[in-house]
Amino acid sequence: MDLAQRIKAAETNIFKAVFPNTTNHYDTLFGGTAMQLMDEVAFITATRFARKRVVTVSSDKIDFTQPIPAGTIIELIGKIEDIGRTSLKVSVEIYIEEMYSDKREKAISGTFTFVALDADKKPTSVL
Repeated sequence: MDLAQRIKAAETNIFKAVFPNTTNHYDTLFGGTAMQLMDEVAFITATRFARKRVVTVSSDKIDFTQPIPAGTIIELIGKIEDIGRTSLKVSVEIYIEEMYSDKREKAISGTFTFVALDADKKPTSVL
């Protein structure tokens, strides 16, 4: 598998329903919960690409452009954005989908950086 195929194969899509137990007093998804879900999708994406142990080393700017109401479906999409020697940058976007209509819009986007580790917990090549 060449590099472009590996990048495409690592793309990760996860769907979740936004239930009241994940929302704040405005009936929208907690920002911290959104960030946790984003980090999880980014981790899965990085792992699927590298097929090695990876750890989050940073999260870049996360833009919250739309509130995510309870009673909606969200799709999280993780994509490899950049490949270093021992690190990967993964972009994650969250889209809101209305349950009973075709309405869909981007709500949140951000970037996470991961480093691959060997058995001694030292940085190792991601390729």
